[in-house]
Amino acid sequence: MSYRLTTALLALTVATPALAAEEVNVYSYRQPELIKPLTDAFTEETGIRVNVAYLEKGMVERLQAEGSRSPADVVLTVDISRLAQVVEAGVIQPVTSATLEANVPAQYRDPDNQWFGLTTRARIIYASKDRVAEGEVTTYEDLADPKWKGRICTRSGTHAYNVALTAAMIEHHGAEATQTWLEGVKANLARKPQGNDRAQVKAIWAGECDISIGNTYYMGQMLADPEQTEWANSVNIVFPTFEGTGTHVNISGVAMTAAAPNKDNALKFMEFLTSPDAQEIYAQANHEYPIAPGTAASDLVLSWGSFTADDVNLMTVAAHRPEALRLIETVDFDG
Repeated sequence: MSYRLTTALLALTVATPALAAEEVNVYSYRQPELIKPLTDAFTEETGIRVNVAYLEKGMVERLQAEGSRSPADVVLTVDISRLAQVVEAGVIQPVTSATLEANVPAQYRDPDNQWFGLTTRARIIYASKDRVAEGEVTTYEDLADPKWKGRICTRSGTHAYNVALTAAMIEHHGAEATQTWLEGVKANLARKPQGNDRAQVKAIWAGECDISIGNTYYMGQMLADPEQTEWANSVNIVFPTFEGTGTHVNISGVAMTAAAPNKDNALKFMEFLTSPDAQEIYAQANHEYPIAPGTAASDLVLSWGSFTADDVNLMTVAAHRPEALRLIETVDFDG
């Protein structure tokens, strides 16, 4: 073998680990097709390949089992409860980044910088266009008013989205008032809690109830599905508030794993996800609201109206999750 060929092979062998390191590995609760536009844009900009493992459930357990050997650099997830879980499990690490702090407002990131929000969605009321007058319902507290008896549909009270809403109610009004509120809402249900948020809108369309609780982005998903467009067109979106404050929002977020074998690339990916360009891609793809200052939601999302978000830090809300779940079970909300 010639000296030149030997040298070339040696150079390739030495270079291979470096080339292999130009990647970032992601565990995601979000389906790959929802984040592919982002990962493609990141790779195009940086040359860093993004490997995504979609985990419908069991992310925390998998990270705990893998420990320091985990190949995951970053986790992508939705809902403050799941973000709180990865913090509590000790499977992520704090990140110091002026870019992340500039791009993510304080109420949408962990106080200890262990996770950072990417997009928000409001927990809203879908109201029948035919049977609910404008201004008839304006607050979450209104949902317990006896005038709505037999007129409300919702998914399970123990679902993470409703637990977060109940936790926020505890933050604003305390546990005793929240239990009374839950009892009032339960008394107003048209049927036993069931299905997902879109199923509640279908029930309004079918005349089974007049209002429901759901996330904003489901309107975009229904309008994009020919079988569900008629459901969407049967309702108006109402942005309720807590009395004296704002509208409850939840988030999608990103965090760096405790193991993070590609830590530098992971940080680059996290910073990219909070950049204005990436934020708009994310929001367009998922019908959500971007977090970075100066970025705009899609024209479709903006057409639903504006609202002022509740400014309580979501980790403060998350701290009330155990009490919220206890109250939901105490009133037998799903019974």
